Amino acid sequence: MNKGFASKNIFMARTEKSTNFLDRTIKKLELAWRMIAISAYDAEKASNRPNLPDEDLEQLRIQMQNCLETRGGEVSARGRAAALGHVYLALNSVGRERYLKLLAHEFDINNSLVDTAITSLQKSNCKESRHVAQIELKKSLVAPRIKLLTQFNALPEGVKFLVDLRADLLALRSNEPAMLGLENDLREILTSWFDIDFLELRRITWDKASAALLEKLIAYEAVHAINGWDDLKNRLDSDRRCFAYFHPRMPFEPLIFVEVALVDGLEGKIQNLLDESAPVLNPQKADTAIFYSISNAQKGLSGISFGNFLIKRVAETLSLEFKGLKTFATLSPIPGFMNWLTIALEDKTTSILTKNESKNIESSYHYGDTPEETFKKILADNSWAFDKKQEEALQIPLMRLCAQYLINEKNETMRALDPVAHFHLTNGAKMEKLNWQADLSSKGLKNSAGMMINYIYDLSCVEDAHEAYTSSGEVNASQSIYNLIKK
Repeated sequence: MNKGFASKNIFMARTEKSTNFLDRTIKKLELAWRMIAISAYDAEKASNRPNLPDEDLEQLRIQMQNCLETRGGEVSARGRAAALGHVYLALNSVGRERYLKLLAHEFDINNSLVDTAITSLQKSNCKESRHVAQIELKKSLVAPRIKLLTQFNALPEGVKFLVDLRADLLALRSNEPAMLGLENDLREILTSWFDIDFLELRRITWDKASAALLEKLIAYEAVHAINGWDDLKNRLDSDRRCFAYFHPRMPFEPLIFVEVALVDGLEGKIQNLLDESAPVLNPQKADTAIFYSISNAQKGLSGISFGNFLIKRVAETLSLEFKGLKTFATLSPIPGFMNWLTIALEDKTTSILTKNESKNIESSYHYGDTPEETFKKILADNSWAFDKKQEEALQIPLMRLCAQYLINEKNETMRALDPVAHFHLTNGAKMEKLNWQADLSSKGLKNSAGMMINYIYDLSCVEDAHEAYTSSGEVNASQSIYNLIKK
């Protein structure tokens, strides 16, 4: 049987068994919560009018208020909280936004209680009364919605529900103070629940992982898309490793995962690492571990960083398994470069090309424009990357400008403008080598003109590099990258 046809059949069969794991998660939540939900306004009513009209909104407000009351004991509280979650899952996007706004605006901090507590604290005239006033002030600064949110922790799949709830909240991109406050409350709750010491590092393998988990890897891969089961199997072969963090309350949901290639030397082209026809190397003879993809799997945990811990833990784990490993490096994208370059080329007040670069472009192309305009027109069409003459003509200016972007371009806090650079520099990595024509996919050309960069993780000095960058914005880069700027 044709290999491609067989793999397609395997892919179709496995996909049919787990068509959409997100839908299954929702159905699982609905089934579990229906068994303990106690409410006059339930999911059935919500599903009939999923936009959450005003009269239903009032019922929901009363139900939320009831959840804050302690009458009935823990079982009743769990039931009411389950009903709230069940209702949310039954709503459409409009209804969910109204639900979140109700939670944000009407269960926020009560300013009058805060003012009263501050006045009491100011008037306290002895140690005992001041202590009592401080306690009351602390209580007044806790929004009632926090109690509502934390009640979900005791429910089946409740932690996952809150993670997804925050993902919905972030997707709204609301600048309303109350909505920002709700998002901050959720982030603080999840940060405490997802402390790194609570997480379990697991290796994911082709033969032991469930089909559902493997399907999630395909769905969550955010750097280099996985093109079906053959591609995934190649990434889990004997000279590859995949590790993920899991939370005990979300044991089947990876939080973040990293894909690693065990190779000889510092690989600079992603095409080579993802080539399914390439021979499998003996991992025991490898001297370098290349981290080529790090994907955050849960949008609701955005801003809660596990990546730095993940890389260091995996490096330590691999060191124990393979004694020959000498170098731990990444092959990383540069996602913000082309956006920055496009803006820089539109600035008519200054030229970002050197005199020699401008001269070379003018002599090679005759568009009747300025060198910057010609440069911009060429880059607008990805075909330049596959034309030997054009590719050679653009290599020097593009690599120089990319090095300048990585090292010199900073945001308002004087940190690296490129988000991936900021991530690795914060972790104490070193910019080692800028690679030309490293990612010739449409995404790679669009984001970084096909360039990628190796960051080196020297575990003996990452702490010093981390301190230098986070305290003063100092970029740890090799001489070869600095030399590109000088050229």
